[in-house]
Amino acid sequence: MSSIAVPGALASRRAWLTDLPVLLVAVVWGASYLAAKDITTARTVIAVLVLRFAIVLPVLVTAGWRSLRALTAAQWRGAGVLGLILSGIFLLETYGVVHTSATNAGLIISLTMIFTPLAEAAVTGVRPSRAFLAAAGVSVLGVVLLTQGGGFTRPSPGDLLMLLAALARTVHVLAMSRIKSVQGADALSLTTVQLGAAVAVFAVLATGADATPWSTAAGFGAREWAGLLFLSAFCTLFAFFVQMWAVRRTSPSRVSLLLGTEPLWAAAAGIALGGERLGALGLMGGVLVLAGTAWGRRSAG
Repeated sequence: MSSIAVPGALASRRAWLTDLPVLLVAVVWGASYLAAKDITTARTVIAVLVLRFAIVLPVLVTAGWRSLRALTAAQWRGAGVLGLILSGIFLLETYGVVHTSATNAGLIISLTMIFTPLAEAAVTGVRPSRAFLAAAGVSVLGVVLLTQGGGFTRPSPGDLLMLLAALARTVHVLAMSRIKSVQGADALSLTTVQLGAAVAVFAVLATGADATPWSTAAGFGAREWAGLLFLSAFCTLFAFFVQMWAVRRTSPSRVSLLLGTEPLWAAAAGIALGGERLGALGLMGGVLVLAGTAWGRRSAG
């Protein structure tokens, strides 16, 4: 005898279908710490960013040429604004990771989970529920425990950059949901314009730099190219396309909470690929991150 799906069950299934791709974004972003550290130095940050974004642009333009031509002037401007914010996020994050420890970087960037619902509440005038704030607090506590295995160092300039990156991520998520001109447009087109604007910013900054994109690429071996392609295809193209798609189907707070599991996946990548080890506190922290995220999913709605 077949069962009849009730509206609540259908809604729950649709929520999971939206949440799963966002969770996969958190996984690849967690793995991106190892990949970025493997191919980037303080001298080559901008050059690597140019390469990372420029590689995917021809594919995007070719795939979405018709929809790009259909964008209105307002939609181009809205996507361009998102691209400027995106360029700031990556500059802050990449320089921040170079100038601080991975432990501090993972901990501080997770504060996006707290900043986003607070900023959303300030914009909409609707206060986040106590359950959501409590869930976010549990997740942050989990991140603290998870990252203590690497040792928490004194605040550095890199720590401040990561704090600013967390704020920029919050602005980016909110902007995607609140810029009216982009809300009805094709997600692929908007992603293309957004990444194109970011490449333009990086290309201008790379002008006259010691390490040009071309000289940096010429010095890459097979391992570096594999890392760059991973950052381009998965951590850039896939990640931001999914984020723009998901934020239209759920709340910015919910997206942010799922992306907040990124430090957990960074630790998992470090253990599996980087030979790192977690103690009892780290394992407990991982459990709390997952528990807090699951709780927050239900309370964010």
